[in-house]
Amino acid sequence: MKALVYGGAGKKSWTDVPDPAIRNPGDAIVRVDTTTICGTDLHILKGDVPAVQEGRILGHEGVGTITEVGSSVTSLKPGDRVIISCIKSCGHCANCRTGLYSHCLGDEGAPGIGWIFGHLIDGTQAEYVRVPYAENSLHLLPDGVSDEQAVMLSDILPTGFEIGVQYGRVKPGDTVAVVGAGPVGLAAIATAGLYGAAGIIAVDLDRNRLELSRSFGATQVVVSSDADWKSQVLSHTDGLGVDVAIEAVGIPATFDMCTETVRPGGNVANVGVHGKPVELHLERLWIQNINVSMGLVNANTTPMLLRLVAQKKLPAEKFATHHFSFDQFMDAYDTFSRAAETQALKVVITR
Repeated sequence: MKALVYGGAGKKSWTDVPDPAIRNPGDAIVRVDTTTICGTDLHILKGDVPAVQEGRILGHEGVGTITEVGSSVTSLKPGDRVIISCIKSCGHCANCRTGLYSHCLGDEGAPGIGWIFGHLIDGTQAEYVRVPYAENSLHLLPDGVSDEQAVMLSDILPTGFEIGVQYGRVKPGDTVAVVGAGPVGLAAIATAGLYGAAGIIAVDLDRNRLELSRSFGATQVVVSSDADWKSQVLSHTDGLGVDVAIEAVGIPATFDMCTETVRPGGNVANVGVHGKPVELHLERLWIQNINVSMGLVNANTTPMLLRLVAQKKLPAEKFATHHFSFDQFMDAYDTFSRAAETQALKVVITR
């Protein structure tokens, strides 16, 4: 089969590799029909994730059709259309029993690490993929949900909702600022209304993404390069600060923007993946009663979000801005890596 293979920092290739095979009774083999590229894949290609070894097939998002199942898999069968979750779940360890799938203790990949696809085992940017713990790591697709919609449920929608909205403790009537209007930030914007946010302020450098954020549910937009960006945000809160500030970029400056605009007693939810240390000003924040949260997605809300997509309550298809076929994988990476220039959100790659 063909797959997108990591060759070390700055190196990747769409090349021939052996087909995956069942290794454990709980495995399934899935023919990947649709996949996409995540910002994390770009971090890997920069050499920022040393756990990813040369020769690893990248990708942790995908939708496909089961072609084979292991002997212990009874609730899935060949021919089923499924979403491949970005997080493994053995379903029976202490962490999985509490919904903390991001720290599944199953041996696949490494105990305690839920993100394994394209990281510790071969991923979804391939014609076929082996999925361990299939009954807990795959989600059956109902009729009426397209592959394009479903692939957004592999990672970005659960991430924005769980780590941004849920961890940020959004409640009815809140004003929420989302700093960073990329795919995950837009996912937080799209799902903040589920918990009753009254106002959602999108903050970003990119004016195109800010305008797009309105269609996902943003009520106000602020260009972060404006000299008075902070006063613009505060003007939408009667000067008090936002109830919840969601960081969706992953750099020190955007985290600081969140701590500067949150109100006393408010919540800062860090969703972005940081590659550098961030200074936490406890000398200022402690007396403001600020709660700071962060984490890796558990993907335990995927079934609920899937129902909302099926009922057309979430605009999952709006994330897809560019489309490619598998033989255009290298072009897809080029387009996604130049998102500021190409105005790409999510690139959808299909057979």
